[in-house]
Amino acid sequence: MASLEDYCRTLVGQGNELYIMMGQYGTGGVGSSGARTTLDNGRVTVPQRIWKVIVVLPEGTNDASRVSATTRLIAVDTPNDNSLNTAWGSYRTTVDAIESATGYDLLSAIPASIQTVMEARMDKGPTQ
Repeated sequence: MASLEDYCRTLVGQGNELYIMMGQYGTGGVGSSGARTTLDNGRVTVPQRIWKVIVVLPEGTNDASRVSATTRLIAVDTPNDNSLNTAWGSYRTTVDAIESATGYDLLSAIPASIQTVMEARMDKGPTQ
């Protein structure tokens, strides 16, 4: 989503560092040519969902050690659909939900006690 990428640039311009993780899951998306489950004669699977997780830290060093339970964490999970609503805030979710859908452990470098709090929280911060 271009509006989320623009917002990430705004956050960086405000003196933050961003750690961005992105992926997909499921099968079947909707593009300009309509709904598809595969492309290129079945050699490429079209994902059903696209997710992104963004950890926002002020510029500094020893980043993993500076992450706390109050660090801003933005998680979005969107349908893979070209007619998607561009207001990315409406697709916010938790990291726990993304991990449940994908099987990944996304914030494994962060202490478990902090991870538990962060991953369960849905971002309510600004979107622009």
